[in-house]
This record gives sequence, C-alpha cells and structure tokens, in this order.
Amino acid sequence: MPKWSEEMLMDLWMSLLLVWITCVPCVSTTPITGQSKSTQTGGSAVVASGLGEGQRLLSRAKRGWVWNQMFVLEEFSGPDPILVGRLHTDLDVGSKNIKYVLAGEGAGTIFAINELTGDIHAMKRLDREEKAEYTLTAQVVNADTDEALEPPSEFIIKVQDINDNPPQFIEGPYRASVPEMSAVGTPVTRVTATDADDPVYGNSAKLVYSILDGQPYFSVDPNSATIKIALHGMDREMREEYLVVIQAKDMGGHMGGLSGTTTVTVTLTDINDNPPKFSKSLYEFVIPEDLPIGKMGGKVKANDRDIGENAKSTYSIIDGDDQGVFEIITDTQTQEGILRLKRPLDYESKRSYTLKVEATNIRSEPSGGGPFKDTATVKVTVEDADEPPVFSKPMYLLEVNENAPINTVIGTVTARDPDSSTSLVRYFIDRHTDLERQFNINVDDGKITLAKPLDRETDMWHNITVTATEVRNHSQISRAIVAIRVMDINDNAPEFATEYEAFLCENGKPGQ
Repeated sequence: MPKWSEEMLMDLWMSLLLVWITCVPCVSTTPITGQSKSTQTGGSAVVASGLGEGQRLLSRAKRGWVWNQMFVLEEFSGPDPILVGRLHTDLDVGSKNIKYVLAGEGAGTIFAINELTGDIHAMKRLDREEKAEYTLTAQVVNADTDEALEPPSEFIIKVQDINDNPPQFIEGPYRASVPEMSAVGTPVTRVTATDADDPVYGNSAKLVYSILDGQPYFSVDPNSATIKIALHGMDREMREEYLVVIQAKDMGGHMGGLSGTTTVTVTLTDINDNPPKFSKSLYEFVIPEDLPIGKMGGKVKANDRDIGENAKSTYSIIDGDDQGVFEIITDTQTQEGILRLKRPLDYESKRSYTLKVEATNIRSEPSGGGPFKDTATVKVTVEDADEPPVFSKPMYLLEVNENAPINTVIGTVTARDPDSSTSLVRYFIDRHTDLERQFNINVDDGKITLAKPLDRETDMWHNITVTATEVRNHSQISRAIVAIRVMDINDNAPEFATEYEAFLCENGKPGQ
C-alpha cells in the first residue's frame, strides 16, 4: 500500500464525505441524520470530527456533548500516525489549564489523544476484518488537578473497509454429477465464495461469478453461482468427465476487483441410450451329439456402450427351436449368452439347426419407447459321435431241444453301428455268464451254436450275455441278454419211486 501523507488522507476523507467538526455556539439542539449518540450534560461543549453526507455541523444546547462516529481507514501504513479526528470544547479558549483524556477500547495502545489539542491518532495499522469498531470515552479535565470539568462522553471509531480480501471458495474443489443428454439449462451444482470485506460498505464484498474454463459445455449464473448445462447432447460415451474453473470477483466484477477461483469436476452419469449389439451377426458352433444335457454348446455376446445396470441384457431364442432342444441363459459376470442343451442331440435324426437369438436390455428409459434389442443368427452343426453298436432287441429268447447235437444253431443276434451302415460288428459271449462254455457264437454273423450236450433235467434255462463291438473301435461295446430255454424230450423211462414186494398163494385162482 502506498505511503499516504496526512494531507492525502484528509483529501480521502473529504471524498468519503467526512468533514471536520468545529464548535459553534447555539441555543438549541438540531437533529442530525446518522447521529450515533447524543447526550446532554453539564459543562461546555466538546465536538468531534466525523460527519457523513447529509449531516449538518454538530452543535449542542448549552451544557451538552453531541457526538457522531469517527472513521479511520484500515490497513493505513503511512510514516506518521493517522489523524482520526479532533475533540474540542468551548472551555478551550487557549488556556493551559485544561486537557483532553481518552479511555476505552484501544486507548493508549491503538489510539492516542493530544492532551492539549484534542487530536486523536491511530498508532497502529488497523484491520477491519479483525475488529470493525472501537468504543471509547472522552473527557475534559483540569490539567493540574485532573478534576473533571465536564462529564465523560462515549463515542465510536469505525474502521473503514478497503478491498483487501479476495473472495475464497471455502468448500472447493467441488465434485458434481449430472445425467448425460440433459437439457440445456439443467442445474448441475452451486458453488459459494465468501469475502471477508464489509458487505455493507461499498462493493468490496459484492461478488460476481464467471466461468474461466469449461465452455461451451457449461455456464454459470453470475449472481447465484449455479452451474448449468450449456450444450445440447452431451454424451457420456464420448466424454465422461469435465473440469470447470469458476472465478468469483469482488467489486461487482469491475476492474480492480480481487478474485478467487475454484474447480468443479463434473461427471456425466449414464442413462440407457445405447442398444446391445452382437459382436457378430452369425455365430457357428459344432456340438457333438453326445453332449450331456445342461452342458454349454457355445457362447454369444452382445456389447453395450452403457455401464452398470444400463448395460445388462438378457438372451432368448426367438426362432428355429420348435422342439425345445436348446436354451440360452445369461452369465451375470460376463454378460454372455450361454447356449445349452435341454434335450439330447441325434446326428442320425437331425444334423443342423439354425437359431435366431435376441439380446434385450434389462432396463429402459421412460422416454425411450421400450427396451433396446438386437438379434443374431446361430448355426449349430451336430457332430457325429462314435456310438456303440445297437442290438436289434435288448433281450433275446431262444429255445433248443435237450437232445440237440453239438454245433446246432440255436439262434442269431444282430447289432448295427448307428454311425455307419457299412461298419462291421463283431460278436462275443461274456464267459462270466457261461462258465461251462456251453455255447459258442460266430464273431461275424452272431449265430449262437451248441458247444456241449444239454440236459434239461439238469438246467432248464441258460442266461448268457452277448457283446457287440465295432471292428474299428473296440472300446465301443454293447450288450444284450440271451435267455436259452432247454426243451424236454422223452428220453427217460418211468421209475417207481420205491421197490414193491408181492406174495401169492400157490393155489390162488386167476383174478384173485
């Protein structure tokens, strides 16, 4: 701050409409606009400087003190103490037997009075933001005896504000969010700056807000500091975050005002404004016909540029699966569609499927006209699995006479390879079911023959297991039960169960 002379300061006070008050004898009290305190006591009049605009010269009726406020400019740092005002009494006619004394807040430390002239000086630089006013008491006493010549009177010295404090954003930096695609004028947030200067006197604390960085996307109301959307169609998928710099300037924003800035980080929140989109229009999967029910046969994926719940989709099969062979579920972790089997596949019955699958957003915006969707085609090719041979019947019932000769053909079992009509099949008897090796089987044609004589009276039934295997893959085995019933023939004479002994009389007659 420049070093001001007392003469310069006096000029400044004149510009503030402060005038020096002198003692004018009068016979009545005149009301004064803005007068802070008026008392009437015994003694002569003492008057002080400090009238504002519209005030007349302070006067008193006989025996009265009439006071107004005094003002001192804050932050004054001239080489000499600053003159605040001057006290004067009509008892002071040049005699040396009176003196002025000062008491109250800051008396003797901040403010000093010239005992002879009544001049009051500020001894220190004052800060209105620390203390805005001081209440003091003035009195005229006898210079020799300190006897009061007039009663004490109270007055106020106000510290006049200057613009020495810039605006400050106490709560900054700020963070705010607003939905993407919001309309122009949509409020985002409101910032607040404070100024420690006097909000009543002048424009030192009158703030005006402006935006330094963040255009053309945002604007700020110069008075309320409300930040608003300024650009139509702000898309989160194009840009999610913006840094806005806001300035608050005092003095009503005019030149010479002090300023402060803060930042506001604005994040666009997501709305469901993007549909799911399959990464491919055609998916092709090869699924073996022996895939177990419930197992995955393939995966599809619809991507969504939105985030969170707005990006989630559910999958469904809308065409091509009339028999309900397939189902598609949503993996909640990866947001993929998992194609699974609901019924077994059979290469020999149907070798391919063409499915139409759909991805549908779970959430939809109220104004969006329904959920977003996308479709894709899924082609499934059924892969032939190497299946074991299949017997013509699961169980065979054969009959043979017990007296049939060795190598008699009892019957024939047949099996085929479902994978190929030309694939050869070999037949065997599971010897665990024919420990006596009673029967043989032709490995090529499945004819079962008698290997040992039969006896119905020993075993009426023989149950054996026949296996069929592929020539090219011995691991593919099928089994069938063959029940052989032994038929009875009349090969045994009757026998009495016990021996009988008869006695005859020698002279017996016929028929007796």
